Amino acid sequence: MTTRADAQPTLTTARLVLRPLVAADAGAIERHAGRFEVAGTTVNIPHPYPPGGAAAFITAQHDAWCEDRGATWAVTLDGALIGLIGSPQLVRAHARTRLGYWIAPEEWNRGYATEAARAFIDWAVADGFHRIEADHLSRNPASGRVMQKVGMVHEGRLRAYYRRFDVFEDVELYALIAGE
Repeated sequence: MTTRADAQPTLTTARLVLRPLVAADAGAIERHAGRFEVAGTTVNIPHPYPPGGAAAFITAQHDAWCEDRGATWAVTLDGALIGLIGSPQLVRAHARTRLGYWIAPEEWNRGYATEAARAFIDWAVADGFHRIEADHLSRNPASGRVMQKVGMVHEGRLRAYYRRFDVFEDVELYALIAGE
């Protein structure tokens, strides 16, 4: 198992601060991610969100960073958590990572996901990743627009790729290659 010696950095954009998760984020994560508008557009967020589930999630994300398996940041605006962004999958052997994010619905359509995604991509490239992948449910084209805005290229549709709420969902696959 690989371990990281460095602390997870804080990433700053024009309007946002992306910082490592802390235990105090649990309530905001459960409140925002637990809303069906958020959970229903993702593959892994449970709905309903289990009470206490965010505390375990935060611990798992800290462990993933230390073991160089993943990297997740709180997306904050004026100190308030409005979403999460990061990668559940760091694959050093292939210099590949996967981007995932969600933003609280009241903050949608303000460019925050795009701004945070750009910061994540800058971090990923600086941290040695050559390929950054992302996918979104085909029925969520807004997420695809974020991917396009940060320079990702649509690579295809994976039919019936995920089962979500007992429905098979198609997904759109995007990727960005560093230096292209």
